[in-house]
Amino acid sequence: MQTLLLIAALGLVQEPPLQIPPPPTEAPVQIPAPAPPAAPTITPARPVQAPVPVSAPAAPASASPLSFFSESLPFSWDRTIPLAVNLDGLKVTSIFFNKRVVQILKGAEFGTRAQVEVINTSQHPKVPGFAVAILDKEGRLLGVASGGTKFGTVKPGESETFDLNFSQVKERLPLGDRFLLAIELRD
Repeated sequence: MQTLLLIAALGLVQEPPLQIPPPPTEAPVQIPAPAPPAAPTITPARPVQAPVPVSAPAAPASASPLSFFSESLPFSWDRTIPLAVNLDGLKVTSIFFNKRVVQILKGAEFGTRAQVEVINTSQHPKVPGFAVAILDKEGRLLGVASGGTKFGTVKPGESETFDLNFSQVKERLPLGDRFLLAIELRD
């Protein structure tokens, strides 16, 4: 008897699972009873207040809209591809796809990249971001890379080269036929 009490106290006794019957396939339709007529109520008159106009929250002064560019272009592996993209004064002059190889270390590879060269021809500093996707002749995705300014800006009159790194999916990149280039730009 003490053993049964101990088992019950410790919760070791299992109850059979709760069985809930399934709902009926068609529930009977119930028509609500009409409500009895309400007795008239008298409420004291209150002065009517004009609604207060609600204005939309103002955008922060530092937030500027992004300029955007996106285009599909012919692909070449290990050759400079000249470009003539001008996005609000940031000119993208070329892109180059290859593997980084250091000859001093007997041809050791240090990743696969797309190098994007830009010149800021505007009067304002620019903060660019880039994305590149390479597709084969059947339109299948072979790899993607992205990058851009991490610290600082591209100052007016300044040229800069950005290395966009391909990682993980990159072995078929030399078989590419087209690439998609997307650029987001902030002042």
